[in-house]
Amino acid sequence: MAVIKKIFEFPAPLADRMRPKNFSEFFGQEEIVGEGKLLRKLIENDELSSIIFWGPPGVGKTTLANIISEQTKSRFIVLSAVNSGKEDLKKAVAEAKTVLEKNGQRTILFIDEIHRWNKAQQDALLPFVEKGLVILIGATTENPSFEIIGALLSRSRVFILKNLEEKDIIKIIKAAIADKNRGFGKIKIEINGKTIEFLAELSGGDARAALNGLDLAVKSKIGKSIKTEIALSNEDIKEALQRTHLVFDKQGEEFYNLISALHKSMRGSDANAALYWLARMLEGGADPLYVARRVLRFASEDIGMANSEALIQANAVYDACHKIGMPECSVHLAQAVVYCAKSSKSNLLYKAYEKAAEDARATSHLGVPIHLRNAPTKFMKEIGYGKDYKYSPDFNYKEEQDYLPPELKGSKYIR
Repeated sequence: MAVIKKIFEFPAPLADRMRPKNFSEFFGQEEIVGEGKLLRKLIENDELSSIIFWGPPGVGKTTLANIISEQTKSRFIVLSAVNSGKEDLKKAVAEAKTVLEKNGQRTILFIDEIHRWNKAQQDALLPFVEKGLVILIGATTENPSFEIIGALLSRSRVFILKNLEEKDIIKIIKAAIADKNRGFGKIKIEINGKTIEFLAELSGGDARAALNGLDLAVKSKIGKSIKTEIALSNEDIKEALQRTHLVFDKQGEEFYNLISALHKSMRGSDANAALYWLARMLEGGADPLYVARRVLRFASEDIGMANSEALIQANAVYDACHKIGMPECSVHLAQAVVYCAKSSKSNLLYKAYEKAAEDARATSHLGVPIHLRNAPTKFMKEIGYGKDYKYSPDFNYKEEQDYLPPELKGSKYIR
């Protein structure tokens, strides 16, 4: 009882306690760290050159860096780009140089969230990577092509990590429940397979989210009485996730209800309601890029030619979401949602395309009229491609000419 009490009064987060120390504890990312794969061989043979891990949160970027730190003979230095800068880099490089000169030991420099460093900071790192004074491991949730300077990127191998599959999350949850030293193995937890699957589904491929949810659910059940036997249900898991502001059921009905409410509030020009439903989604853990894509679609589907500026606004906001992520991009999404809600509306483009698509499907056998065809070769010219085509500028754009197949002559999609 004393041991259990100590664990739950002063715990490190479960996700940190359960962080794998070797590949036997690591689940997922088989494409890059499976048996015999390049990255795994480089790590196991201690032959790393500079690399970048790119992927969403909770998929194993920092964990792989930790496994490298456990297995390498090199010194391992960790910097977080969020709270470090040039001075921290200079100190790390000075230490690396001293150790290399004294005993020939290399230094691996792990920079978490490297996309947070600006161009000047990344430029400062470049010469040390070029000279081999440090081996860089960078971790980023953002596209390296946009967020990491080209010179640094060209000297690094990029490994792309994907959202973990549900089966991998299930293995991670079960390992945490069973582990007696780092997990909850000293407690008898009654939890059925369906509830574990439910937690895995709600985690959205994020192992940290799954373990944080499990951590809070268990602690809530144990309470101050320090129980050694507890039962966890779907409702316990859902409540824990809501309390940690993680995710709602991304595949379930409620997710689509929320996006539907957002879309219809913007269509109905109710900016207040649209802002509320946006907040419900973001505070519930929705992917901001998913929301931005839906707003981008709305800008043409429901606004379109009534205000073409809406598409520019929505696209700029999507770009902002891509560059800075949550929570900072919430205000950009709010701007787009309110702008779209207050904008003039027209579904002309949506209706016009639907009608054109219907005709396209029904008449896909029709050829392009011969006068509209290009004639890049002599043979094509000889058989009439492009013949009698009227070049619009020569007619002051007032030429009389058919641009549809004869069978569709006179069809009107834009009304």
